Order: sequence, then structure tokens, then C-alpha cells
Amino acid sequence: MSKVFLELKAKISSLEAMQIMGRVQSIVGMSLTVSGLQRAVGIGQRCIVKGANGPVMAEVIGADSDGLRLLPFGTWNGVAVGDPVELIQHEEGICPDDSWIGTVVDGLGRPLGHAPRFKKGRTRSSGRNGPPPAFARRRVGQKLQTQIKCIDVFTPLCQGQRMGVFAGSGVGKSTLMAMLARNTNADVIVIGLVGERGREVQEFIQEDLGPEGMARSVVVVATGDEAPLLRRQAAYTATTVAEHFRTQGRQVLLLLDSVTRFAMAQREIGLSSGEPPTTKGYPPTVFSELPHLLERAGPGRDGEGDITAIYTVLVDGDDMNEPIADAIRGIVDGHLVLDRNIAEKNRYPAINIQRSISRMLPACHTDEEYKIMHEARKALAKFADMEDLIRVGAYKPGSDPEIDAAAQFFRSADAFLAQRKAEKMTSDQAFAEIFRMLLEAGIDVPIDLGATA
Repeated sequence: MSKVFLELKAKISSLEAMQIMGRVQSIVGMSLTVSGLQRAVGIGQRCIVKGANGPVMAEVIGADSDGLRLLPFGTWNGVAVGDPVELIQHEEGICPDDSWIGTVVDGLGRPLGHAPRFKKGRTRSSGRNGPPPAFARRRVGQKLQTQIKCIDVFTPLCQGQRMGVFAGSGVGKSTLMAMLARNTNADVIVIGLVGERGREVQEFIQEDLGPEGMARSVVVVATGDEAPLLRRQAAYTATTVAEHFRTQGRQVLLLLDSVTRFAMAQREIGLSSGEPPTTKGYPPTVFSELPHLLERAGPGRDGEGDITAIYTVLVDGDDMNEPIADAIRGIVDGHLVLDRNIAEKNRYPAINIQRSISRMLPACHTDEEYKIMHEARKALAKFADMEDLIRVGAYKPGSDPEIDAAAQFFRSADAFLAQRKAEKMTSDQAFAEIFRMLLEAGIDVPIDLGATA
């Protein structure tokens, strides 16, 4: 019996795997329609289209009576009507591993460049994991030290918090992200560069991030010239890698630049699948995918770590109320607004303190820290109200002691809050300096100096 069994086993192992095939029916723009696979393939599954220029991997994004609608992870160059389409029955998916730290991968989790230590992990994921159940999550943890003065004092960041960085183009988003990656006390940093300019990727890794930041980072890259499926997948892959390290109990910092380009990729996908355009041409799936992506970050379950997430939002025409910015602001736990006017005055990071907020306040500051921050904010707001009158000479110094004090404090604080990329300062030092400036300006801070000492 053993001999018969071995012969049967050998024959079974030599059998070819079953192939499920269809045919290209039509190609319109980015969308390709396939017939013959409707009963075997579901939305989100992947196929190989065998064109004249070689195989093209594609994903099913829609189905109707005419067939399945596919989008490529590349281009349809060389593909013609009648070409065979094969279902991929055993997808590898995303397989994160500790060996990914220090490497750069593409949207499908494949290494880019020299990565001798890179290997695939045992846990596989499509990248479309659901967020943890609300009642299974822990609460947001303690305050993180970013060593960026403006953030630590006015918009503090806590473990498991999700923060949006809202700005127009060229106002310093990428540099701020690099400062957070180098300075923040996290175990692992996962950086997703979605829709970035190709020439800026190496510049960001080598100069902005540097060897110190790269040594504890995983960088996921999909440049702006790549297919919308790859750009969208890069955001999913970066989040999946962060989830892998969170389940190990580590503190993870997830930096995604930018969510707007993720939304633009989803817009291209949605319109190609036949969805109706709504606000500014964005189809409904964009606004359903945003919370699905952003809610995956945050505190883990008991025994797990946290994903502290920073999402950059590229706002159209510096309009902070455009649809994507407005939707994201309602999901995240705070936002930093980078102001072009501040950047033009050469003060970086160009954070507009009045328009930025952390929803972790006031609990994450001590009583003394909160009082210092409160008085500083109040003085800056008072100066902002009178700034135009002061600059044109319509306000006479000495007319109002509070305005004079606010103007003096602004001059000191504006210079102090400027910070070069390599510069660091602890939260305690930053609060001490702000407190000193308030006292020098004659602004009373109601704290007990004996208690703080």
C-alpha cells in the first residue's frame, strides 16, 4: 500500500495547477473589461493580463453585465482585445518582517535598491485590514517628546494619537516629517511616501531622514508617475507594516505623506469604475476609504503597542476648508496648520499656532505647563488682532499695556520658535524659555514657582 500511495502522491504533485482564464473584451482609458471570469472573481482580487509586452498585474475594481472591470498596477501598453486574463489564485500579499527596518519597499512590499537582510515574514495581509474594534482599544498614552519646540508646547503629541499636517505646496511638510522621524522617541518609524516626486525620494532618505533616522525606519514609496492602484496600495502597505510592529508591543510612529494624494488615487480608481463624481470630482468611495485608512492607526489592544500617526494633507490653493482637508480634520485627533505667510518670513516650522490644535489638551500637560501655554497663546492671539495696526503705525506704543506686552512677547517667541532641521530641545527646556519670555514681557503667569521647583 505504501508503494501505491507514494506513486499516487508523485502523480498528484506533478499535476498542473488549475488555471481560471478570461479574455480582454474592451479597453477604455485606464479601465479594461474582461469576459469569462464573472463567476470566479470578486472585487479586490488580482489577475494577470498577458499582453504583447509581457504580463501586467491588475485588480478587479468593478463588475456589471458586460464583465469585470480591471485597473493595472502599471500600464496597458501592448495589451489588445482578445488577450488572455488569468486569475491569481494564491496571492502573496504583504508580509512584513523585522528585517524590513532600514529598507525601502514599494507599494506591494517589494524591496527597492540594495537590501541584503530583507526577507518576507510569516504573517500575510492584503493590506486592507479593518480597524480594531472601538471597545478593544486602549486609551491614548502619555505625551511624546518630539523635541520640536512649537509642537511640544502648543500642540502636544501623545502615544496613539493621529495628527494631521495641513499645508499648501512648498511650505515645509516634508522637512517637518523628517524632524519628527529623527527626534521622536518611537521604537520603529514607518514612512509612506505616496505620490511623491521621483527626484525627491533619494533626497528625503539621504538628507532629510539621514542615516540616524533610516536605521529605525521602513520607507514605503510610490511616486507620482506610478499607477493609481500602486499609490493607493502604498498607503495601505505602510499602515499594514505599522500594524505588524504594533502587534509586537512596540511604539510605532507612522508618517504618511500625503493623504491627499491617496485620495486623488482613489478618485481615479472610483471614476474608472463608473462611480459618479460628487464634491470637486471626488466619488463617494473616497470619503468612505479615508476613515477606513485613518482609523487603523491609534492605540492597540491590551498587550500591544501604539501607532502614533502623522498624516500630511496637501490643501488646494491653501484652502483649509476644501473637501479632503475638511473630511480628514473631522477624523484625526488634532491638526497642525503650516502657514505660507509664516514660511515667507523664513520662520520654520511654519506652524500657525492660532489655527493648530491638539485634542489631547489639556490632559496631556501638567497644570503649570497648561497655564504657561494658555498665557502664551492668549498673548500671541492679542498681538495677531493688532498686528496690522502696529505695522502701519496706527497704534501708538504705551496706549495699552497688554498690547505692548503681547508685542514684546511675540518678538521674542517668534525668533525662539524657529528651529533648524538638526536642532533639538526638550519639552522642559522649551516651557522654561516660554515662561521666561512671558515674565520679561510683563505677563503674569499664575503658577506656584515653589511647587514647580
